Amino acid sequence: MTADIDEAGSDHAAQAAHATRSVSDRKLEKRLCRLAGQAIGDFNMIEDGDRVMVCVSGGKDSYGLLDILIRLRDRAPIDFTLVAVNLDQKQPGFPAHVLPDYLTRLGVPFHVETQDTYSIVKRLIPEGKTTCSLCSRLRRGALYRVAGELGCTKIALGHHRDDLFETFFLNLFYAGRLKGMPAKLVSDDGRHVVIRPLAYVAERDLARWSVLQDHPIIPCDLCGAQENLKRREMKAMLRDWEQRFPGRIKSIAAAMQAVAPSHLLDRSLYPFADLRAAGEPMADGDRAFDDDPCATPLTGIPLAAFGRDVLEDD
Repeated sequence: MTADIDEAGSDHAAQAAHATRSVSDRKLEKRLCRLAGQAIGDFNMIEDGDRVMVCVSGGKDSYGLLDILIRLRDRAPIDFTLVAVNLDQKQPGFPAHVLPDYLTRLGVPFHVETQDTYSIVKRLIPEGKTTCSLCSRLRRGALYRVAGELGCTKIALGHHRDDLFETFFLNLFYAGRLKGMPAKLVSDDGRHVVIRPLAYVAERDLARWSVLQDHPIIPCDLCGAQENLKRREMKAMLRDWEQRFPGRIKSIAAAMQAVAPSHLLDRSLYPFADLRAAGEPMADGDRAFDDDPCATPLTGIPLAAFGRDVLEDD
């Protein structure tokens, strides 16, 4: 009898845990779709009739991007199509069958472009040096060409919120620029629109989603094998800040949509040389004596900055 009771209790606990996980998983899916949808709407990333090329590398971020866009496409009030594109860079040991098999099961139109950028990068970049810059340029050129050949009107990349933050601080610390990773841009040749629908999505959510979906992850033997990447330093720094001072990520997210050019030093963005006391109030003029921003919580910054939901876990 006792064994029966124990077994029944164990089954009940397992069912309860499964139900809790299911609720949590549904909330995660809802949050991912909501945040991506909000970013798409805020930046007008996808329009009626668009053919969106979704760049799928075999990593968790691009898998998550494709999953989310499929869900949004099925429920969106506009009509757009998706085509998944993978660039086979001929890395040694690359499992060429994984993505075609996965995308076929998913029922998504796809194209695999083969270009041996791996050999070019290994030949031109000395051992121990960072390969990301050259690899990225070669990959970008190939994807732009394929987008034109496939008649795609938008190119969707899987960069998430954390990527945007890391890029901002990389530019700040190592390049001397206040520059981040835009949610939407036009390519240098003016022929392609590149979008980042995951701009509001946290990396931890994409990692959890990838585990739930059992994505067949394909590691990168170029950037993934490098231990000296500055981006890893930025990732660790941001993680440490948030652990030591909870709310820093919220502040950074809000700040990236609350820029005050009149209180920076870029003369190309603000007419400092032409400023004169004209006897009329200026909306962005007399802020030099504002309260110490560290003395109070975020005030005056709209909750819509980077999305209310971005600032909350659930």
